[in-house]
Amino acid sequence: MGWRSKNEELIIPGQTTLTIYPHQKKKKVKTNRREFLSRMSMATAAISIPGAVFSSFRRFDDYVEVEITHGKIRGTRNEGVNIFRGIPYAGRTSGDRRFRRPAKLEPWTGLRDALTLGAPAIQNPRGNEPAPSEDCLFLNVWTPANDNKKRPVMFYNHGGGFVGGSGGSAYQDGANLARNFDVVVVQTNHRLGLMGFVYLDEIGGSEYEGSGNNGMLDIVDGLKWVNQNIAQFGGDPNNVMIWGESGGGAKTSCLYAMPSAAPYFNKASIESGPGVRMMNKETAHENTLQLLKELNIPVNNWKKLLEVPAAELLSMQAKLPFVPPFQEKNKNKGAMRRNAGGFGPVVDGKALPYHPFDPTAPEISRNKPLLTGWNEDEYTFFAWERKDTETFKIDFDGLHKKLEPQYGQDTNTIIESYRKAMPAASAPDIFVAVSSITMMGLGSIEIAEKKAKQGGAPVYLYNFGYKSEVKIPGTDYPLGTPHAMDISFKFNNELAPKDGSPAKPSFFGGNKPERFIASHNFAELWTNFARTGKPSAKGAPEWPAYNLKDKPTMRIDTKLEVINNRFNEEIEMWKSIEKL
Repeated sequence: MGWRSKNEELIIPGQTTLTIYPHQKKKKVKTNRREFLSRMSMATAAISIPGAVFSSFRRFDDYVEVEITHGKIRGTRNEGVNIFRGIPYAGRTSGDRRFRRPAKLEPWTGLRDALTLGAPAIQNPRGNEPAPSEDCLFLNVWTPANDNKKRPVMFYNHGGGFVGGSGGSAYQDGANLARNFDVVVVQTNHRLGLMGFVYLDEIGGSEYEGSGNNGMLDIVDGLKWVNQNIAQFGGDPNNVMIWGESGGGAKTSCLYAMPSAAPYFNKASIESGPGVRMMNKETAHENTLQLLKELNIPVNNWKKLLEVPAAELLSMQAKLPFVPPFQEKNKNKGAMRRNAGGFGPVVDGKALPYHPFDPTAPEISRNKPLLTGWNEDEYTFFAWERKDTETFKIDFDGLHKKLEPQYGQDTNTIIESYRKAMPAASAPDIFVAVSSITMMGLGSIEIAEKKAKQGGAPVYLYNFGYKSEVKIPGTDYPLGTPHAMDISFKFNNELAPKDGSPAKPSFFGGNKPERFIASHNFAELWTNFARTGKPSAKGAPEWPAYNLKDKPTMRIDTKLEVINNRFNEEIEMWKSIEKL
């Protein structure tokens, strides 16, 4: 097979990306045949390249260079978008910097490649990404041009709870948003899990102050980088939107309440991850003591933690209790709370002074517009993930048995309320509806109500409702609008091929061509919100700010529709039994 004349990037499944440099168009950056063959020989000495991988080349049109605060970098231009991957935004977090703020990022000389993803945080290996590393503070930028034009900046916080994920996931690739809506997209890697959120303030002294929020403070460092550098990428440092889904929504909730983040963003969107409360100091300290006990490390010799291999800490993290922040059930059974278990942001009175939205919306973000909402069928994702097929065989007696351990004497009230509101619904339909609204909906509504009560900048509430026909494996039950399906839609990555060839099915979104319309709608609403602080789309009804009288909610699908007092009977029932 002959080499193409364009630059190409060789993706080896499950391994690190190999970038290949054929002849360059730009005279100032020359790569000759000898250099190309040398790079190839070094690469093939280390790995065996299967023949099928040649079909996975990602081509690009040219290189692009830009000067930033710490030196010059080189990215690529592909179909009207400049892409820079793996840019360091802060220094080392390994060695003596473990559990501390990063070392100073040192400037570099010459031209630094920003062509491949940086290492994600410590977690299990991720397909087509570099091996996870303690030194993981890298970011990626997608922009239509490095032309000093002041475009809105969309700074995305990836999902994965507080323990997984990266800013390089293919589902959230920012190229189509940048290309089709003239915005700049930025995504970071940051410390996760135990490495990013172990709380040492009680035992580590001033050197480790803020350790329970290192993962969040890393994101703040990424926002500072944007403030200092994004103008070089055609972005406006004074028009930055923070947004995120699932764990990224919870991270966005925290940033919305953090003094250190406040100067660096102007608006926010919390999607299927309402972080109303985070962990208190007492619980975080108990988690740390439990970790030390499991590792047989005395409290007075806690610095032995610095010597434990990262792989062992990751293994220990998996053994300790972990409760995702938007699923935990406490005395308010269905509310979105995080009061115990696992590793995540800590209300330490400093980095995170208060719970993000309890008892009120954060005063520090009073004048910053907010979007919040959830997907209509969140639970089906978790059923798919947990291989839960039994739920979709239950009758109404089975529904009662399934809900009673959690809701006790309120079970009959819940079922009766949903059967009245959804008269044609099956027992599985009601279980999905109950689970979805308690997982993500009630917290989103609580955030919207508290923000509206504050009387500052507007808040907008939404439901995503496009229905996928993809079946939950082992069942005949469709996914509908599961948790996480919104990612590819809002990034406009559900897109018809330009050459008119048949579109490939989407993993969650299915194969119906209508999904392209829903994706465009979602992306247009969000990019216009990033641009102006008010979500809008061509031909769509005006989206009113949420208020406590009409409670307007935008339903996002192939058709955009504003619905007042949506789920009102169910929500009032939840409030009566949950005492929210």
